[in-house]
Amino acid sequence: MNALQQIVDTVPLFQTFGKVTGVRGLMIEVACPQGALSVGSRLTIRGPGGAGVRCEVAGFQNGRAVCLAFDPLQGVRLGARADLDPDVPAIYPAWGWLGRVINAFGEPIDGRGPLGEGHQAYPLRAAPPPAHQRGRVGPKLDLGVRALNTFATVCEGQRLGIFAASGVGKSVLMSMLARNTACDVAVIGLIGERGREVQEFIEEDLGAEGLARSVVIVATSDEAALLRRQAAYLTLAAAEYFRDQGAQVLCMMDSVTRFAMAQREIGLASGEPPASKGYTPSVFAELPKLLERAGPGVGGQGAITGLFTVLVEGDDHNEPVADAVRGILDGHVVLERAIAERGRYPAINVLRSLSRVMPGCNTAAENEVVVRARRILAAYEDMAELIRLGAYKAGSDPVIDMAIRLYPALDAFLAQGKREAANLAEGYQHLAAILSDAQ
Repeated sequence: MNALQQIVDTVPLFQTFGKVTGVRGLMIEVACPQGALSVGSRLTIRGPGGAGVRCEVAGFQNGRAVCLAFDPLQGVRLGARADLDPDVPAIYPAWGWLGRVINAFGEPIDGRGPLGEGHQAYPLRAAPPPAHQRGRVGPKLDLGVRALNTFATVCEGQRLGIFAASGVGKSVLMSMLARNTACDVAVIGLIGERGREVQEFIEEDLGAEGLARSVVIVATSDEAALLRRQAAYLTLAAAEYFRDQGAQVLCMMDSVTRFAMAQREIGLASGEPPASKGYTPSVFAELPKLLERAGPGVGGQGAITGLFTVLVEGDDHNEPVADAVRGILDGHVVLERAIAERGRYPAINVLRSLSRVMPGCNTAAENEVVVRARRILAAYEDMAELIRLGAYKAGSDPVIDMAIRLYPALDAFLAQGKREAANLAEGYQHLAAILSDAQ
């Protein structure tokens, strides 16, 4: 009888659910008992035949919950029952996730069977570690790309933005970093990616070797805004798990701009006023919450090195999202269309790129080499038009003469093949050898 009494005690006295009272565009209105729902609560709306449409509460209006759906709205009808999901959205990552491709719900989409689960829940929307408890950035991290290793050196636990317009080589650069970076685990979030390019990135750019130590999270551009946003949260949650296991994690997201666009779509649908270029205030509130989750762990644990791409619209590097992200991250790399059009890849403009941990992580000799190379490149770029037109007279300025002599070698140094890997120490030695001709 005691056992039966315990079972009876676990049975809830009542069930809480809501009903659909209206659908407008992407928004679903749900009536429910007061206090039963909060912003971020999950609901499942039951349609014909028991099929469920998963939703999230984005706000409240006129005593109704304003919800947005993860799934298509077909089958949602007036008066349909909306069941409350009491669980906090979370994932249960494990080392068995390496080599797998998953969706925004943490479900496998690679056709390789079920995904193993760990024992600890990691909330999708976790708070960043407290600033006073975080460690400092670690030693230099070899990214395997010469231009970045020498001119925008990255340390373990740093966060770097890759800013570029469409079609300038962001995805190829991301694949080079995923294969060549000296890390334990790579967590790659493809947010709002073209569906056609997902398999190309996994099979051709990333390859079997890169995939073996990676977890790939995919939410394509045709999926709902909530899914695209959740995929970004899941990317950081998975990276946090591996960081807590003491691993050095490379977390890459392509792109933060599409995360911001998804949040803008959610904000506008829930009644937020548009602000800068149509982006709602919640966009600029969510960006630091997402990006600050990357970085060193607490108490000397592992670290998350974050590389986040930013899709600049119309080659405008001062548009609102790019400007906001640049102020949050620890450095930025600029890819330029003009360099790509000349056929030099990766199309990194090293003069406009910056790592905020430099020069503190370099030796005095390494800093001197980088400064000299920057001066030579800057001198050439200042006179580039006159040089190309043949208007510059040799001997007019010894600094320009030296820049003209060294520029072909420096330009070749910055170029790197898609399958070519570069070494961090060898990069500085190679650059010093080029500059030695200036003596």
